[in-house]
Amino acid sequence: MSGPVITALETHDVRFPTSRELDGSDAMNPDPDYSAAYVVLRTTGTVDGHGFAFTIGRGNEVQTTAIRALAPYVVGRGLDDLGVLYKDMVNDSQLRWLGPEKGVMHMAISAVVNALWDLKAKLEGKPLWLLLGEMSPEEIVSLVDFRYLTDALTPDEALRILQEAEPGRAARIAALKVDGYPAYTTSPGWLGYDDDKLRRLCKEAIEAGFTQIKLKVGADLEDDRRRMRIAREVCGPGFRIAVDANQRWDVGSAIRWVNELREFDPYWVEEPTSPDDVLGHATIARALAPVKVATGEHVQNRMIFKQMLQAGSMSVVQLDAARVGGVNENIAILLLAAKFGVPVCPHAGGVGLCELVQHLAMFDYVAVSGTMRDRVIEYVDHLHEHFADPVVIVNGRYQAPLAPGFSAAMLPESIADHLYPDGPVWRDEVAGASVATVTELPGREGAA
Repeated sequence: MSGPVITALETHDVRFPTSRELDGSDAMNPDPDYSAAYVVLRTTGTVDGHGFAFTIGRGNEVQTTAIRALAPYVVGRGLDDLGVLYKDMVNDSQLRWLGPEKGVMHMAISAVVNALWDLKAKLEGKPLWLLLGEMSPEEIVSLVDFRYLTDALTPDEALRILQEAEPGRAARIAALKVDGYPAYTTSPGWLGYDDDKLRRLCKEAIEAGFTQIKLKVGADLEDDRRRMRIAREVCGPGFRIAVDANQRWDVGSAIRWVNELREFDPYWVEEPTSPDDVLGHATIARALAPVKVATGEHVQNRMIFKQMLQAGSMSVVQLDAARVGGVNENIAILLLAAKFGVPVCPHAGGVGLCELVQHLAMFDYVAVSGTMRDRVIEYVDHLHEHFADPVVIVNGRYQAPLAPGFSAAMLPESIADHLYPDGPVWRDEVAGASVATVTELPGREGAA
């Protein structure tokens, strides 16, 4: 074993009361408190690894407990082979029963795997996107678990994809450092915002250089038509406006609802139905073309992504940095998307998801797809101030992070202030409630 050894796994239940201003509100999640089940890997050296699973409030304590269950897999270990370590955690003979490879336990693995990569990138002195982007094709393939994938993507096919992209890597790395990566913004589109705020934020998005926005839809059709009309009037014809239903509809109602919005030229419809409904998404995609179907933020593993790509269920892949099994499984999904020729436009927002997913999209550009055509990373303008290496947006583009690591480290004071339920932010929430009881407060349950 070379390098530092992990000596401890620490967890923190961190929650932000975003429901106060309805930030993040949509048709299925009207009052989210954006939260992080946060993990720190301490080592024998001077560098620590940071990661987290993203939740929206209640249940974050369950997610944090699941992360602690993985401590035996990392404490006492080094970073010699993160492909092996990832596969060991995913294939634990007993913990696997809680999925397998889905849900709370799989998200816990994601948090720990991402913390391991944050630690490795820091030790290598590189941002994660560059560390991955400079690995050999053989090294990248060794990180992937191809079990259940080989009917769609074999290791040899993955190797060829990476080898074909290898000649232009240096030029793409240089381009990223100069120009960054295109973004779109969801900030104007939260369902709880009034019309004046929607109008103002659309205008501000255009002025900030964004070429695409996204609106939440699905609660009320007439409201959606009014809000789409406002956005189209402000943004003008040809400007890309995506819509996001957050799994609100059945297959038939998704088709009918989006057809009612066609006059406003929606660019894509996101999560029109259950993320588990592979064939339902395929039916919707056929019925709504050329409107694109985008999904993936709640797709639970590489196997469902594989099936959706095989079935033609998605025309935009929206991987999430903290939903599946972390960096390793997301590399598998990027390779699947490249095999099927489907663009990747990652899901972000939340707590720190923008910080993480920029690295995956930039790695994809450098070493996998080699293109930014029809590709954008979601951007939401809140909670970045809590991170040590926050994203930087210039003229509607993510600037390539240069600091070593995965940009995952939250500021210590932000963690302390937002610890649930005893951090000062949450104590103030209780003390300031003149009418509501503790059990009625956003994000609280089971307290007397």
